[in-house]
Amino acid sequence: MKLSEKQKRFADEYIKTGNATQSAKVAGYKQPHVQGSQNLEKLSVKTYIDEKLEQLASERIMSAQQALELLTKIAKGEEKETVIVGTPDGVYESKKEADLKTRIAAIKEILKRYPTENPLTQAQIRKLEAEADIKEAEAKAVKENGSGSLTVNIVPFGDDADGS
Repeated sequence: MKLSEKQKRFADEYIKTGNATQSAKVAGYKQPHVQGSQNLEKLSVKTYIDEKLEQLASERIMSAQQALELLTKIAKGEEKETVIVGTPDGVYESKKEADLKTRIAAIKEILKRYPTENPLTQAQIRKLEAEADIKEAEAKAVKENGSGSLTVNIVPFGDDADGS
């Protein structure tokens, strides 16, 4: 469904103001109080308004990629912060890197999104992989022998990866 130029002007104005009568007046309708509400009832106009509002909302909301890029800039000290400094000679504006506490917080936020970097998570993944290997071996034994019994010796490992 295509909108007329007048309907498009109405819809664009309505998005800005939220006022149907005022939007119809700006769009050039002769009876803005009647035609404004009529336009809002038309499916094509409502669809256009909804799509535009959704587009505006998505442009305002930071994507996950943008958030990670900003956190990375902060962590690396590339993102500068504006600081206002008052001295007896006057007020000055300067740029400075994020302090160490802020940079560490940014690094922690980044690492939360990459759980494989966490030693505890890596150990949990190794355990799950071992359990999956055991189940595969059991399934293979059942398939080959018709028997469901399989003995597997699991040796516990210490805090580090080599088991010591």
